[in-house]
Amino acid sequence: MKFRAHETFFIRKGWLSKGMKYVKDTGGAVFIDKKNNPMDVLGIGSNMVKSLRYWLMATGLTSEPSSGKRTQSLTELGKIVFKNDRYIEENGTLQLIHYKLASNKDNATSWYFFFNRFNLSEFSQEDFIIDLQKFIKAETKADEKEVGTLRTLSDDFSCILGTYLPRSSSESEKSSPENNISCPLSELALVAVSDRKNGIYKKAIPSSSSLNPYIALAVIADGCGGKSEIRLDELRTAENSISRIFNLDTITLIEVLRNAEKTGELKIIRTAGLDVIRLAHPENDFLFYAEKFYDSLAEEK
Repeated sequence: MKFRAHETFFIRKGWLSKGMKYVKDTGGAVFIDKKNNPMDVLGIGSNMVKSLRYWLMATGLTSEPSSGKRTQSLTELGKIVFKNDRYIEENGTLQLIHYKLASNKDNATSWYFFFNRFNLSEFSQEDFIIDLQKFIKAETKADEKEVGTLRTLSDDFSCILGTYLPRSSSESEKSSPENNISCPLSELALVAVSDRKNGIYKKAIPSSSSLNPYIALAVIADGCGGKSEIRLDELRTAENSISRIFNLDTITLIEVLRNAEKTGELKIIRTAGLDVIRLAHPENDFLFYAEKFYDSLAEEK
């Protein structure tokens, strides 16, 4: 489990693009290496460099070895994104990145918890922290002192809001230009303000049309792990399922599946009491459909 590794900075516009280019240009060097002048090259301060290093890995765009020299390199997903949408302009790219972030239990634990285990549709910071502490205790058998400081978990909550709320929604008071910068993931509209005065927020359901069929297929295929069928109920409730990650209710999920069905890559099988989704090509994995997403964009042009 990992908390507050973001140094209190949510992802800024342009960061991931700069970070991927930096990793590619330095040829798999240690990310924070003074001889490569990361602060000068990236144009950000030292704490932001640490934050960017974390975000690149948390979103699945780069990786580092677990031991030895911590050299950073692009993952297969990172290579696909850098090749096809280097400046992170496509909504589908944001959805791929969000999926990797929200399913990253080890390195983005609060994000994983928020989308997979936190079941309140409307909530306050206190609600989130209380439930997160319970989750940590249950997962680690930790005692009260080891659960994580209130400040640490509070910073994670603030960063989640910074990640998914447009700054115009989360900031009512005057603030500096830096604080008015929105995170690109806020474009996914997954969190909204319910009651600003009382600090109440809500998980928002995106429109079915906003989720590209090939992105949906990528997430579903990842959850299937090579199996040809998955129960509809699993897509609704299982951890890291498309419904959990994207806040989908049953009606929206069905609409997303019907859109994906038009590609010929899956079929909705209605049976008595047990609805299943059958994949036409179970050998096709997450990365295959990520590539197909970008191919479909090229075909539209």
